[in-house]
Amino acid sequence: MDNVLIIGAGAAGSVVAQKCAMNRDVFKTIHLASRRLESCQRIAARCVSPIEVHQVDADVVAEVVALLKKTKPDLVINMALPYQDLPIMDACLEVGVHYMDTANYEPRDEAKFTYKWQWPYHDKYKAKGIMAILGCGFDPGQSNIYCAYAQETMFDEIDEIDIVDCNDGSHGKAFATNFNPEINLREVTQRGKYWKNGEWIEIDPLTISCMIDYPEVGPRKSYLIYHEEEESLVENIKGLNQIRFWMTFSDNYIKHLEVLQNVGMTRIDPVMYKGNPVIPMEFLKELLPPPSSLGENYTGRTSIGCIFRGKKDGKKKIAMIYNVCDHADCYKETGAQAVSYTTGVPPVVGAMMLFQGHWKGEGVFNVEQLPPKPFMAEIGKQGLPWTAKELSEKDQAELFAVKT
Repeated sequence: MDNVLIIGAGAAGSVVAQKCAMNRDVFKTIHLASRRLESCQRIAARCVSPIEVHQVDADVVAEVVALLKKTKPDLVINMALPYQDLPIMDACLEVGVHYMDTANYEPRDEAKFTYKWQWPYHDKYKAKGIMAILGCGFDPGQSNIYCAYAQETMFDEIDEIDIVDCNDGSHGKAFATNFNPEINLREVTQRGKYWKNGEWIEIDPLTISCMIDYPEVGPRKSYLIYHEEEESLVENIKGLNQIRFWMTFSDNYIKHLEVLQNVGMTRIDPVMYKGNPVIPMEFLKELLPPPSSLGENYTGRTSIGCIFRGKKDGKKKIAMIYNVCDHADCYKETGAQAVSYTTGVPPVVGAMMLFQGHWKGEGVFNVEQLPPKPFMAEIGKQGLPWTAKELSEKDQAELFAVKT
């Protein structure tokens, strides 16, 4: 296997294409497709080696099928919007091509993270003899693999996991989102949720917060939100009693978000304007700066990782695995800021794992179900080095004190 098709030419898709082009020993043939051919052409011009570009509407299964038959890839890396996961999965199933994405499917009219639409493809993919690898970005993705690695090599039992995500960067805009505005705002405005004692507990959006000490950044206010990797990790990390996801938002971001919500601009249902149906969230997306435009003047770093509490050799243990990524360094290499970079590098490494035979199977898999060690050995070489260290209770005292 050495032929890859990337669908989606946004900021993260650009990183995927460029990083594949830097690894021609693995990716002999690289295709990039998007609804806008000119977006693919701009990315191709940045690549260090030639790639082929194509136009496709990923909402239309027949168009994707025709593209697959033309390009004959071994793997499709889906870097399009989560709305398009199912059409692309259907096309891969019809043609018999391996599939990978970085975010689970969402219907346009329901802002909710769940794998209930994709997991049922398992038997169909298994019968076809192909593999679907779900959630191979950073979170979900690298965060899941950190958990699998910790379970395999660092702990005998993992009781609690806190996934912590900090963007301590500044793009100089009054208000902007670091990835697709529509998806980002749907994520933040939905109800929060976490797993504890065998059940899901829901909370109102952004109602639980605390200070978390992020490596190489320091203490930052973080909010408990729901994220899709929690759903699969609950199934695949043995004996897990609690899992929570935390993300930083600046006071400025929260201020703008509250105003936008109050005036109805985050609604995902259509409203009539001059006789035409308009979805406010989709209109707002057109007004905000595209994430691909933020990289040039972005300063600061992301600091993302997983904090584990459990036991090793009968003794209590606390540990953390994390990555710190610099916005300016990412821009220098790929023209993208760190949020796009940390999303785009893991699927490239995941594709390597598949092509090199480290990851194999038939059916639908979340990444923590696959061998973590070869991924962890490669990801640092591709630009996302990781650190594992033990912690004490006092290192994250406020986080551990939050009673949820």
